[in-house]
Amino acid sequence: MYTLPYGQGSVQLTLPHAAADSIVYQRPVLSSPPCMDHVLDHPIDSLRIQEAAKGCQSAVILISDSTRLCPSHLFLGSVIHRLNLAGIPDQQIRIIVALGIHRKQSEDELIQLVGPEIYRRVTVMNHSSLSEDCILLGHTSLGTPVEINKSVVAAEFRIATGNIEPHALVGISGGAKALFPGTASARAIEHNHSLSQRYTAALGDPNNAIRADLEEVLQLVPIHFMLNVIVDHERQLLGAVAGDIIAAHRAGLELVRQIFFVNVPQRYDWVIVSPGGHPKDAQLYQSVKALKNAAAITKPGGSIVLVARCEEHYGNGTLQTWIETIQDRAVMTQKLKQTFVLGAHKVEHIDHVLKQHDVYMYSEMPPAAVQLIGMHPIAKLDAFLAEHLADSSLEIAIMPYGGMTFPQVKPPHAQKLL
Repeated sequence: MYTLPYGQGSVQLTLPHAAADSIVYQRPVLSSPPCMDHVLDHPIDSLRIQEAAKGCQSAVILISDSTRLCPSHLFLGSVIHRLNLAGIPDQQIRIIVALGIHRKQSEDELIQLVGPEIYRRVTVMNHSSLSEDCILLGHTSLGTPVEINKSVVAAEFRIATGNIEPHALVGISGGAKALFPGTASARAIEHNHSLSQRYTAALGDPNNAIRADLEEVLQLVPIHFMLNVIVDHERQLLGAVAGDIIAAHRAGLELVRQIFFVNVPQRYDWVIVSPGGHPKDAQLYQSVKALKNAAAITKPGGSIVLVARCEEHYGNGTLQTWIETIQDRAVMTQKLKQTFVLGAHKVEHIDHVLKQHDVYMYSEMPPAAVQLIGMHPIAKLDAFLAEHLADSSLEIAIMPYGGMTFPQVKPPHAQKLL
């Protein structure tokens, strides 16, 4: 019997025989959780908040939305206290959820993100990616329009927060991503993301053109202080870095690599993967990340079982429109090669997996919606596994936290040489 996270709960699955060769998950060893006050009072290449913000009349704090694992409510009180010490009252502090183009958060979600007390004390608002709600400040050297939320630009002191984990587009999340794309206009985000058609990023490595492009935005809209955390698949706080937006961010990278990269000895015939439950499996848009990670250790022609609740279904209107109205996935990918379309770009990620593997999906999405994607819906998970995995020669892996587990195929003899 195996347990996989599924939404806010879990599902139990039974394999027809003891065929699971590998549980692909590395639980980090934690001696003691980091003390946030200590981290904030010992920033890297920066003054402390209460010193750096002295003389400023207003401040903005950028936080992650509910699709991320960042526990903002754990540190916002300490951050706001230090802004108060600098002379900035609660009435002049805004917390902006750095949505990028993700859906806006409901009031209940905003309260959950920041905590009831902070929600009562300061203004908490969703970012808007509409161009009329942003200000155009210039362009990067790669032509990306620097169009940033008006409230962010207007604030005298800016704090970026978030969590650091590997990221397929820019190598590593966190740092300047809270500002851009977090508080940028949709057209600005689309241009930056379209650079992926020319440039690639290595997982865990910030040295790539796409991340350099978004960090160039800092020249026009400086971030004055950064606090990033490192959490595991279950939101357990493992580390934190604070201070300069570049230096502090880079200081957290080694711990990130130790936590999220997992060596596996081989590829498998079948990989059963969960994105890790809520919020990683709330929608297809986010669950694609786990699908890509599972594909990395699936044999060519092998199969993947995606166990993702997806109660929000596609999770992106543009992606849904493309899947539901364009008849052929090949047509979709060809159109994307001609013109990059933000949201629809996830089709390319899905197509890359489906060209090499059959994907079966257990979810709350309607069966027809799953089929339109090009996957096969599963009605009863145990019955499906009993039928398809009965052959005792099959090599099977289970990834319970696929959204944040980045497996690398390294045979045992190769691992010993490292």
